[in-house]
Amino acid sequence: MSVRTFRITVRGVFDGLSTDQRAELLHRAAEHDVLQAAFTREGHLSYDLAARAAFTFRFADSGEREEDILAATERAEESAKAWLGERGYGYKNLRSNAEDLSQAPLGKRQRQAAAQKGY
Repeated sequence: MSVRTFRITVRGVFDGLSTDQRAELLHRAAEHDVLQAAFTREGHLSYDLAARAAFTFRFADSGEREEDILAATERAEESAKAWLGERGYGYKNLRSNAEDLSQAPLGKRQRQAAAQKGY
């Protein structure tokens, strides 16, 4: 079997932040800038608290079967909840979206490369 790569996005909204928590997040905002967002095994958090209270975690995971995406999504959600919980950050409206990159449509350059290789 081949290994499938999954991208999982966990989104939500900060809720009930104290003044100190908000100040801490604003202070660390450069580390969590959306322009530096990446899908990582441990998860990458991005937000722009000055604009709105929404946040996004991006996770990378893998599996051998199509069904493994469900377990990967569960792990991502639990990791996001743990990160928020460890810091005492309240949140609401948590939702996830997962993509199996083996099922993603090929871009123009990928189609051209595949055609040249005779796939």
